[in-house]
Amino acid sequence: MTQPSNSGELLNRATGLLVIEVVNSNPNGDPDNESEPRIRPGDRGEISPVSFKRKLRDLVEQKQGPVWRSLAQRLGLTDDEFAILESRGRDRKQIEQELSGDGARFKARYWDGRLFGNTFLEKGSSTSIKTGVVQFGMGLSISPVEVQRHTLTNKAGVEEGKDRGMAPLGYRVVQHGVYVMPFFVNPTAAHKSGCTRPDLDLMLALIPYAYSHTASFVRPDVRLRHVWYIEHKSPLGSCPDHELIDALTPVRKRDTNQPSESWSDYEVPSVLPELLTKRVASCRDLVAELGEAAGG
Repeated sequence: MTQPSNSGELLNRATGLLVIEVVNSNPNGDPDNESEPRIRPGDRGEISPVSFKRKLRDLVEQKQGPVWRSLAQRLGLTDDEFAILESRGRDRKQIEQELSGDGARFKARYWDGRLFGNTFLEKGSSTSIKTGVVQFGMGLSISPVEVQRHTLTNKAGVEEGKDRGMAPLGYRVVQHGVYVMPFFVNPTAAHKSGCTRPDLDLMLALIPYAYSHTASFVRPDVRLRHVWYIEHKSPLGSCPDHELIDALTPVRKRDTNQPSESWSDYEVPSVLPELLTKRVASCRDLVAELGEAAGG
């Protein structure tokens, strides 16, 4: 396998923002707290960067799934060059061999290694730890969230001598919340990790499907309302990230210290202000583009 022919192409810096609505779902369980929805002091909900990147990895790893098959065909991608490093059952010896020398075989194979970086330690080497081009920040709810807890029941008994099963307070979901999660594209890391434009294009195409195609029993209704992707005018950046994020973050209309009940409780920006638009190359809403592609 070889690196794509456009591996020398410089990427521009970019700022992204996911606007996520959670309805009767657990967007990210805390393994240290019996899978309770993550909450920080002050009752703001959290979604960890690791949990979101896991969903993207899973969609790429499922090579027979509809998301990968559709996007691979559309973007002209091959299975071998888009393997997932952070996967179960990986062969450490094989990966160590791929990391040997200049690591070209490793870079050519693992999409998530090129994009998000890796901490796979090559024995006797300190050079295999690399940061990635794309970094996701912590997702935080705009208002406090309220967790609903219910007991799960099973008609068939699990324990000996019992004709039914119960899991007291085993179903724990956020009633309603709107979260924002920033992400950043840092071109400086690209030459080290081997990240190229096709790697980034795949991530942008995947994000709108991240929740709808990884839904689960406790996470049935997590909605990506907006996925803002703002490309700067140069690799160095042409506008402070925080100004772009602040401009596109929803604002609670009233009762800011109370859990929200619906999407209508928020004022939600639909465009980037003109003064900021002039300072960047483009501002896209990937969710809106998904609807347009489907004829919506």
